[in-house]
Amino acid sequence: MKPFFLLCFFLTASFIGFSQTEEAAVKVPIQQLFEGMKKSDSSMVHQTLLANARLESIVKAKSGDISVKSDSFDGFLKSIGKATPGDLDERLSGMQIRIDGDLATAWTPYKFYYKGNFSHCGVNAFQLIKTPAGWKILSIIDTRRKEACE
Repeated sequence: MKPFFLLCFFLTASFIGFSQTEEAAVKVPIQQLFEGMKKSDSSMVHQTLLANARLESIVKAKSGDISVKSDSFDGFLKSIGKATPGDLDERLSGMQIRIDGDLATAWTPYKFYYKGNFSHCGVNAFQLIKTPAGWKILSIIDTRRKEACE
């Protein structure tokens, strides 16, 4: 019976080790995206993306109606390149990652600062795909608000 428990322990430990290593790999493009934003390095951000990546935001109108606004990553990359280093500072307060094979999802609460001043907060939801070159961002959808930012 003792060998069975040892086998279970080692299998569980190796799975946890693999899982943590894979989670670390998923974090790489996300962290690179935010580092590139802060450095105003659009090429650094571009390297994190799949060719057909999507950028969307959930928008709540004053009437309470909800819509989804799609933005071009090309426009996003141009705005990063035009910024002064340090202007775009998105600070994450956590990161929850779920992985199934070649698909990963990351949930990242954030506060965004522009030129050192608080702008808004919310949550980013990333969808990532594992490619031969590593994990790449397929899509980001976010929420944005100015209140209830902890």
